[in-house]
Amino acid sequence: MLITRTASDRQFLSLIQRQVGKLKRTDHANKFTATVMLIGIPNVGKSALANALHQVGRISAAEKGKLKHATVSPEPGETKDIRSYKIASHPNIYVLDTPAVLSPKVPDIDVLSKLLLTGAIGDCLAERKETAQYFLAIHNSSGQYKKWAKLSNKDSDWVFLNSATECSTTSGLRMKQKNQIHTDHTQDDVVQVVRRTLYETVSSFEGNIRCEVEMEALIARQFTALQEVFHVFTESEEDAHVMVAGKLLNLFRTGRLGHYIFDNLPRNTH
Repeated sequence: MLITRTASDRQFLSLIQRQVGKLKRTDHANKFTATVMLIGIPNVGKSALANALHQVGRISAAEKGKLKHATVSPEPGETKDIRSYKIASHPNIYVLDTPAVLSPKVPDIDVLSKLLLTGAIGDCLAERKETAQYFLAIHNSSGQYKKWAKLSNKDSDWVFLNSATECSTTSGLRMKQKNQIHTDHTQDDVVQVVRRTLYETVSSFEGNIRCEVEMEALIARQFTALQEVFHVFTESEEDAHVMVAGKLLNLFRTGRLGHYIFDNLPRNTH
């Protein structure tokens, strides 16, 4: 199950064009039309890919006119019908964005956990906190956090405001507000702080992450740190953790926390 694309949209479009070029054409090249259908489980980015291919294709062909946009959402089931988007000319190539398909039978708990994590199955089947804990266990074991080492700034004590900003005047207060990290988790600055937090909590952990008990201790520590990052403050610790879990899963499902491959594709040994 590939969660995010490893190649750029332009490279993927070039691959499609090469494959179409290999097809046997029974008509004149200018009249030849190919259609590519995007099929997959819910919430893996089919509509986002259709939008990207449509935009790249129109720009490459220097075509004029208004771009079409498929609706995207971090929640499953947003696409409810089949829609066509032109992605190339000479020959004409169209991509079809389709509603998701999912087998009514899940073979085992491991597959179910992965489907819950991607959002392919609604969160109503499991607690969000448990799903977020599952993600953190995968993240902490994957080494993904090492890519964020340059974000570490332990000497700053996680001060989110510019220390040089003066608050004694109205203008100083406005400047302080501009330098403050937004609480909206969709903002890039918060994404960077989340990445830094995950890096620092894992890299400074002295326990054995292969030990289930110690992994649970690390995850609990990460929830506490993320609660401050997301500015989640409630009297109930459990309620705070649920809110943190929702924000963390949203970042993961929208691709803001990096690339993850859950199952490696089988290699052709022949």
